[in-house]
Amino acid sequence: MATLEESFPRGGTKKAHKSEKTFQQSVEQDNLFDMNTEEESTKRKKSQKGPIKTKKLKIEKKESIKPVKEKFEILRVEALCEGMRILGCVKEVHDLELVISLPNGLQGFVQVTEICDAYTKKLNEQVAQEEPLTDLVHLPELFSPGMLVRCVVSCVGITKKGKKSVKLSLNPRNVNGVLSAEALKPGMLLTGTVSSQEDHGYLVDIGISGSRAFLPLQKAHEDTRQKSKGAKLKVGQYLNCVIEDVKSNGGVVRLSICHSEVSAAIATEEQNWTLHNLLPGLVVKAQVQKVTPFGLTVNFLSFFSGLVDFMHLEPKKTGSYFSNQAVKACILFVHPQSRVVRLSLHPVFLQPGRPLTRLSCQHHGAVLDDVPVHGFFSKSGATFKLKDGALAYARFSHLSDSKNVLKPEIFKPGSTHKCRVIDYSPMDELTFLSLRTSIIQAPYLSYYDIKPGSVIKGKVLTLKPYGMLVKVGEQIRGLVPSMHLADVLIKNPEKKYHIGDEVKCRVLVCDPQAKKLMMTLKKTLVESRQPAITSYTDAKPGLQTHGFILRVKDCGCIVKFYNDVQGLVPKHELSAEYISAPETVFYPGQVVKVTVLNCEPVNERMLLSFKLVSDPEAKKEHEEGSQKKRRAVHVGQLVDVKVVEKTKDGLEVTVLPHNIPALLPTPHLSDHVANGPLLYHWLQTGDTLHRVLCLRSEGRVLLCRKPALVSTVEGGQDPKTFSEIHPGMLLMGFVKSIKDYGVFVQFPSGLSGLAPKAVMSDKFVTSTSDHFVEGQTVVAKVTNVDEEKQRMLLSLRLSDCSLGDVTTTSLVLLSQCLEELQGVRSLMSSRDSVLIQTLAEMTPGMVLDLEVQEVLGDGSVVFIGGPVPDLVLRASKYHRAGQEVESGQKKKAVVLHVDMLKLEVHVSLCQDLVNRKLTKLKKGSEHLATVQHLEESFAIASLVETGHLAVFSLTSHLNDTFHFDSEKLQVGQGVSLTLKTTQPGVTGLLLAVEGPAAKRTMRQTRKESETVDEDEETDPALVVGAIKKHTLSIGDLVTGTIKSIKATHVVVTLEDGVIGCIHASHILDDVPEGISPTSKLKVGKTITARVIGGRDVKTFKFLPISHPRFIRTIPELSVRPSELEKAAHTALNAHSVSPSEKVRQFKAGQTVTCYLKRYNIIKKWLEVEITPDVRGRIPLLLTSLSFKVLKHPDKKFQIGQALKATVVGQDSSKSFLCLSLIGPHKLEKGDVAMGRVAKVTPNEGLTVSFPFGKLGRASVFHVSDTYSETPLEDFAPQKIVRCCVLSTADPVLTLSLRLSRTNPETKSKIEDPEINSIEDIKEGQLLRGYVKALEPRGVLISLGPSVVGLARYSRVSQYSPSAKVLYSRHFPEGRLLTARILSLNRKKNLVALSLLPRDTGKPDVLPASIELPLLEQEERKTEAAKGGQKEKEEKVKWASKQKREARQPQVKKQGKRGRQECGSKQESVNKKQKKAGPSEEDDSGVEVYYREGEEEIEEKTLLPQEKPPKPAEAPRLQLSSGFMWDVGLDSLTPALPPREGSSDSEEDQKPHEAMKKSKKEKVLEKRKAEKELSRIEEALMDPGRQPESADDFDRLVLSSPNSSILWLQYMAFHLQATEIEKARAVAERALKTISFREEQEKLNVWVALLNLENMFGSQESLTKVFERAVQYNEPLKVFLHLADIYTKSEKFQEAGELYNQMLKRFRLEKAVWIKYGSFLLRRGQAGTSHRVLQRALECLPKKEHMDVITKFAQLEFQLGDAERAKAIFENTLSTYPKRTDVWSVYIDMTIKYGNQKEVRDIFERVIHLSLAPKRMKFFFKRYLDYEKQHGTERDVQAVKAKALEYVEAKSSVLED
Repeated sequence: MATLEESFPRGGTKKAHKSEKTFQQSVEQDNLFDMNTEEESTKRKKSQKGPIKTKKLKIEKKESIKPVKEKFEILRVEALCEGMRILGCVKEVHDLELVISLPNGLQGFVQVTEICDAYTKKLNEQVAQEEPLTDLVHLPELFSPGMLVRCVVSCVGITKKGKKSVKLSLNPRNVNGVLSAEALKPGMLLTGTVSSQEDHGYLVDIGISGSRAFLPLQKAHEDTRQKSKGAKLKVGQYLNCVIEDVKSNGGVVRLSICHSEVSAAIATEEQNWTLHNLLPGLVVKAQVQKVTPFGLTVNFLSFFSGLVDFMHLEPKKTGSYFSNQAVKACILFVHPQSRVVRLSLHPVFLQPGRPLTRLSCQHHGAVLDDVPVHGFFSKSGATFKLKDGALAYARFSHLSDSKNVLKPEIFKPGSTHKCRVIDYSPMDELTFLSLRTSIIQAPYLSYYDIKPGSVIKGKVLTLKPYGMLVKVGEQIRGLVPSMHLADVLIKNPEKKYHIGDEVKCRVLVCDPQAKKLMMTLKKTLVESRQPAITSYTDAKPGLQTHGFILRVKDCGCIVKFYNDVQGLVPKHELSAEYISAPETVFYPGQVVKVTVLNCEPVNERMLLSFKLVSDPEAKKEHEEGSQKKRRAVHVGQLVDVKVVEKTKDGLEVTVLPHNIPALLPTPHLSDHVANGPLLYHWLQTGDTLHRVLCLRSEGRVLLCRKPALVSTVEGGQDPKTFSEIHPGMLLMGFVKSIKDYGVFVQFPSGLSGLAPKAVMSDKFVTSTSDHFVEGQTVVAKVTNVDEEKQRMLLSLRLSDCSLGDVTTTSLVLLSQCLEELQGVRSLMSSRDSVLIQTLAEMTPGMVLDLEVQEVLGDGSVVFIGGPVPDLVLRASKYHRAGQEVESGQKKKAVVLHVDMLKLEVHVSLCQDLVNRKLTKLKKGSEHLATVQHLEESFAIASLVETGHLAVFSLTSHLNDTFHFDSEKLQVGQGVSLTLKTTQPGVTGLLLAVEGPAAKRTMRQTRKESETVDEDEETDPALVVGAIKKHTLSIGDLVTGTIKSIKATHVVVTLEDGVIGCIHASHILDDVPEGISPTSKLKVGKTITARVIGGRDVKTFKFLPISHPRFIRTIPELSVRPSELEKAAHTALNAHSVSPSEKVRQFKAGQTVTCYLKRYNIIKKWLEVEITPDVRGRIPLLLTSLSFKVLKHPDKKFQIGQALKATVVGQDSSKSFLCLSLIGPHKLEKGDVAMGRVAKVTPNEGLTVSFPFGKLGRASVFHVSDTYSETPLEDFAPQKIVRCCVLSTADPVLTLSLRLSRTNPETKSKIEDPEINSIEDIKEGQLLRGYVKALEPRGVLISLGPSVVGLARYSRVSQYSPSAKVLYSRHFPEGRLLTARILSLNRKKNLVALSLLPRDTGKPDVLPASIELPLLEQEERKTEAAKGGQKEKEEKVKWASKQKREARQPQVKKQGKRGRQECGSKQESVNKKQKKAGPSEEDDSGVEVYYREGEEEIEEKTLLPQEKPPKPAEAPRLQLSSGFMWDVGLDSLTPALPPREGSSDSEEDQKPHEAMKKSKKEKVLEKRKAEKELSRIEEALMDPGRQPESADDFDRLVLSSPNSSILWLQYMAFHLQATEIEKARAVAERALKTISFREEQEKLNVWVALLNLENMFGSQESLTKVFERAVQYNEPLKVFLHLADIYTKSEKFQEAGELYNQMLKRFRLEKAVWIKYGSFLLRRGQAGTSHRVLQRALECLPKKEHMDVITKFAQLEFQLGDAERAKAIFENTLSTYPKRTDVWSVYIDMTIKYGNQKEVRDIFERVIHLSLAPKRMKFFFKRYLDYEKQHGTERDVQAVKAKALEYVEAKSSVLED
């Protein structure tokens, strides 16, 4: 029978349902057995309907007679068993566990590793990398109290206290493990956790093997958008899901978490639930079968029955249930052994996914009197009815103090009892009570009842090494740490305390959530009557109380009170006497009485004191002693100190002359962090330091030697009190301490402020300690001041704390740093050691002869042979400069840097540095440099051009100490430097400033390093997987699953977890070009492969099988069919050492199949792999002959694609194959190839570079088939061009870019044929060419690369210009001309050309617009016929009427010699003349004679009228000095442009001209001279004419001697010509010439002279001029002008000093104060400006105060902080409310710089003032105008209404 029952468990098939009623009864009968019985309930068969008279049946009947209440016994911990699924509610969420409330008042715990597998994996990753993961969310973000969760009981353990602890799991694998993929149906309600996020949704872990669940984004965000506005789901997030769709027989499931769908989900019969897989949390439709006082029996899903206990009836319907009533119920749990199903009818459970709202009761711990009993359940407990009508429950164990004493009759319904609220169960919605006397009388029921500082009693439980455990209440235990067992530390506490002893303790800390209670037994603390400090707000200044010392530090003692409140007792407050070592006087745990000095609750800071001086005499002595000390040295004082001793903190010194002991910490020795330890190291006992600043005088004197702070104190720029500090001030200070939340900065006066993390830097701050170090000098900007709390907030951002020009600041910092290093050198030189003295004398740039001692493993070299034997000289691998060095070898090296701490010298073997060029450098010049050495604050670089060493600062500001790795310089990197000095000086280095970071260039990698590909990317899967050992050998067949597919390889996971690799070349036997072999394989596919090699994880070389590391290699596999079929296999060559040996197998011209790995954009090549161990590169130019492909190679070539390539050769490192996709790259004659333009040479052609370093040249004649005026315009370096090789005779190839050559198929039209030699041309041919040069004979024209023709001047143009300069202007080199070939002399390579229009058919080469004379046709014919014969004398006459023929005569060429002589003379005379023909009214004839046989030809000419010259070539006005009015007109000559030529020739010509002038000619010449003179006079009288010479200016200043503008223009004229002395002389002349009455004019000249000396003179010359100017002018004006000059030329330091002089000299002049304030604000020194205003008000008379304040407020508005400006105005107007001028200025400033609301607010205030009507009218008018301009019509009407209201009010007052 038993076997029969086990075969047909409940929830089986649906066969037995003919008699439903009988079936339901049988189910009920089975389910009423007690929960603890392990007998499985069964379904009755039809054959068992009738009574069976057997013994067993009788036993069953006896059991069924048991009371019904036992069937409804509530769940206990004992009944829980492993694997039981139960519904729970999250009660508490901690970082590492969840507290879950279970039904019937039980409780369980879920550890963080029991959420889901994906979350556990993330946790493991975080532990492995020891850093928090960004995408790992903590439990409090994933779970919230009140969430309903489905749990599985993992185990029921027993705690140390003997209580049972229930451990639960939420892992879907455990919860839903009872379901199979086939059992999944749409509509099922499941729980799961987010496993990962994908592109279109989330993968959800539902824990069912063989099934993958997917949640689409749309469905996910439908719900989350409502809750958290589209927040993404996190890994591990717990979800209630409804199955929407099931595919592949449960293999793929689509889910929905839509709230409406989840809450409406009901389990149905169609979903085929069974008792085995029935899950808690499912909502079912049920039917009440039986109603009992203890609960209900219900049927659901047709075949199942379950129980609802009294706790889970719906409270409102209790007592109203009846048989066959239809209800909705939620399954709470199914017992896995008894199969009992428990359900709940509470409405909160009937909407899945909805959290419980009530999690606790209000009256926790309250004692309730006379609570009536509602019902009693033996062995379970009793229910009570509270006053609000709610039910409460008391467990059986809590009904009395002992189970034996319990009498059930006293718990009859209605009887009342006294009880206490002890808990609340959210799952049962019941308050839990206790009737135990001990619990009712207990003073503390939970940790929440205990308050820190309270005195409590307890019993000793046990003694541990770390302290004593004390029982305070039933569930409350506390710890008394060993330190707190007594006032003093006791060694044997067991002698004083025994288990069970009652002790009286005081609570130190109580944390109810963590259930942590710490107490003290220190008698002084327990019995103290002083007020206890439990929070920082309790600590009021002056309060005295007891505490205990937590820690003793050098800075003082930290005293702790209650509730983790603690404070600091500074060193000077420890005692009336100075205590040098606090740890010798105080100890941790010591009870002390303290006085609160100051407390900042917001910052949780408290200052305390041990000085409890109550005696007046003692107090007086104390004050006198401190005053005496203060008199000795005070804060801000500069003192001299003597070094006494070195300690770990710094230098122990004595302040001279009274030898007061003090400390000078190491960081305070310098402004530069790196120089502090250096100075500390080299300073010795007895050394004296001058000008040291006192930072603290109370207690131990603290000193500082930072130059920045010293100068700040000297300049009076350090505020002494908080009242002096205002937002916007820039203060100099140092980092006092560094916290996680920010940096505390202290200032010289002792004030300090906090720079929060957010404003510490313009960069993102990850860790505060990365940006600053303690003691570092910083500049801080005050952002907020709280005078009451004596606090201020600061900003350390560079953008806020700018000190002016970055370049200047950088140079100042560098100079200070180097100056300190020189100081260290002087300290070193005073030492006795020869080695140290030698190091002190060594400077960068020195060249030494050294001997190589050793070459280290890292490639660096150690030398010997320096000036001292023990000297260590070292050159890094980079500074070997690629040289091969051996021990004993002699080398020349240059010193880069001397390390004064390690006593090492860094040297370089670089030849550019050793043999530097002696080139003169210019100050301010910009140079490219290479970084050679890096220090913390500066870098040393070498100038690329000369090899000089220069130093530049790495920081541009005191706060600029943090740089990202990408910003940091590296040795070998290129930088742009601007030189600030041109001589090395004592440092041996040039001072420089670095240019923009954009000009930096990356370090060039050396060729030997190219053996490994710089861009090699390692597949992480290979590295991770290769850790496992394997036993594979070459030739083995293995099976694996494809894990991932990359471009050129496939990663495979083998059966034993080993990761293998298949290269693209080992996938197919025949690889067609263009396909990607790796795409043939799919992820997840199982494959069989053969092992063909093993690759080492570290070196990636293939190792032989005999290698000991072969078992840890990555197996290289092959899946080629040919490899798998045959037993023989090809093993990879594992014995070749270098890649070059593998590459040598391939010969040039060989065709290979390669696989594209990637396109390297920077190097412009394709990276390919031929085999796993052979790689190649295809230069971009060798990939195609198509420009389209070369422009977008990524479109043509796909990653992983197979390519057929031709081997060209090996690269320079011999580790890569150089390949080509366009055939062999031989560059032979006739080959067409692609190249890049390397250089464009104007008028010559292009230089083209090819891959592998080959160069070629293309002439301008071979750039195109058609010549153009600008043939090279379209070409720029790096442009890709297609070339045809014409010749390979020279190392540089001869190329052609003509389309007819590079692409003959196009058959393009050739307008200009190729002319490579004289053989290619013939007489009469019309050709085009480029002007090559101008010669005396004519114009040279290039017709081809090597063919040049000559066009004689007579054949150049039909015009005849007299000046040869016209030819050079109209025939520039490279001009394109068309020419006809007249004659050829092939032997002499002579080509005669003609450019005349009648020969070429083209327009004349000289434009007609320049109006040149024509040559006679006869003369041309005669010249062409007779050639070189002597010509007879001819007389040629031109008539004036023939306008076109009236031109200047030409000289005929007689012979070669004669032509050259005459030509040269004529050219020299006419070189700069621009001549035109005579005017139209000139009717005279001109005769020119040619005489046969004469060597020199005389020329008879007239001076023609000048054509107006072009503006760019305007000749300067020339006037003869000493003009005499009595000279005749005929002796006057007009001013001519300066001539070039000998004066002798001109003198020779004058008598000839004079002799031959006729009367008519003289008259004509006289008339022309007269016209010329009148023209010159008119020009001189023209007021708009600009002076162009010194004479012009002299004439002008004579006419207007008092005009300073003219004198300044005269000075500027000389300055443009860089004639500084002449400009000075002009200024001095002006000062003497200008009348003494014209003070302003003279002042203008003085200002100009000051400007001149400032720009071009020295400081000494400027000072002299300034002193003179002060004597001769109003001193104040001169001072102000010089200050402006300094400011404009950015000499801010000099300007500041000058202003300080002015403030002393002109302290009563408000203009000076205002000017200085403006200067400071422009410099960003707002704080100093504020102090200047205070000083101004002290110095100026009161009547000036208002103006000064208003002006400063205006300046604040314009240049400073607008808020401060408003504050100034408001403060002023509150004192002087009727100053309308101030109101008016305030309104103007607010309109300009404020917003409309602020403007309207001010207007509203003004119009409500009680001012005179006239003034009120003025303001109303302004208000109206403002609203008309900026407001609406409504605003305008409102103002008018207010004005009307004002008028009416005034008139009513007058009437009254």
